[in-house]
Amino acid sequence: MKLMIVVTHLLGTGHLSRALALAEAFAARGWSVDVVSGGRPAPHLGSGGATLRQLPPLASDGADFATLLTADGRPADAGIFAARRAMLTGLLDSLRPDVLVTELFPFGRRALAAEFDALLERARSLPAPPLALASVRDILAPPSKPARVAETERRLLGFYDGVLVHSDPAVAPLEDSWPLTMAMRPLLRYTGFVVPPPALADGGTDGQGEILVTAGGGPVGRPVFEAAARCAALCAASGALPQRWRLLVAKGDAALADRLRAMAPPDRLLVEPVRPDFRALLGRASASVGRCGYNTALDCLTVGVPSVFCPFEDGKEVEQTIRAAILARRPGIAMLREAELTPDSLAGALQSVMGARIPPLDPESLAGAARSVEIAEAMLAEKRS
Repeated sequence: MKLMIVVTHLLGTGHLSRALALAEAFAARGWSVDVVSGGRPAPHLGSGGATLRQLPPLASDGADFATLLTADGRPADAGIFAARRAMLTGLLDSLRPDVLVTELFPFGRRALAAEFDALLERARSLPAPPLALASVRDILAPPSKPARVAETERRLLGFYDGVLVHSDPAVAPLEDSWPLTMAMRPLLRYTGFVVPPPALADGGTDGQGEILVTAGGGPVGRPVFEAAARCAALCAASGALPQRWRLLVAKGDAALADRLRAMAPPDRLLVEPVRPDFRALLGRASASVGRCGYNTALDCLTVGVPSVFCPFEDGKEVEQTIRAAILARRPGIAMLREAELTPDSLAGALQSVMGARIPPLDPESLAGAARSVEIAEAMLAEKRS
């Protein structure tokens, strides 16, 4: 059987990472998987056992998701959008997947609606239309206008067989962030969270007992990293929080890394590039500080590390704030909004969570990738019967 996943990540790589985790689960069950990516290449993520096909890449202008930029930083023009539409529909015609998955759309990526609509209309016109599924995370950006809800409902009812919701409804039901209509609810299929396999115990001690900070690259992570470095200096002077701080900064932010190193004594602050063994470090840390994206939050919950989440709130972004507020109801987790983020407030938040026992999630709720395969196979069998 064949699967085609279409995903465009515009700011970070979380959407692509989740799509590749799904791809890996389908490939492990013997499916032939093609992931069509419309964001900037992210070779550090691997291919997830899929064939990765790259559209002309686009990225958002910071948190402005209505302004899309090409690989060289120019505003995307009609020619780029036309080339992407043609490539998408051409891939559909040549691959003829049994299942077509659109990541986030139609609940988001409205700036790319024309290419998704063209793809879905072509899929519906095929002699044997694929099973069409939307794939969404636990928290969605709420619609800015009531018309967006009606528009989403129209697309779901016209093009889709179901919606894979990568969440546990006992932790974060979709209606916490999106106003579901009665017509939408029967389409929902909760899969549990999509997370990588647990990090293998490697016997290492690197990072033992440290405060680990990771917050993404560029302007997304800078406020968190700077507050953490100043907090490390404050704690070194006051004797509070004796742990060493380890900041994992994106490789392209060398100037930021140098500036951070100068903020605190080297025996209390280590700044280094993002590491592939991040999850192993997280498992050895005494606490974690970072943004509250889907993957970061789940890594912290899975490992069970006390965490302070500082949600990204630039522009109209509310997804991370909603998630952080929900998770902060759990012991050992605190939310610190950016307007309140100072060295003193960060130290206080850390002191409030460190040493706490994080209640583990139900193992079944962490098997979202495998459960997605089971749901798709069952729906495909029913569609063909």
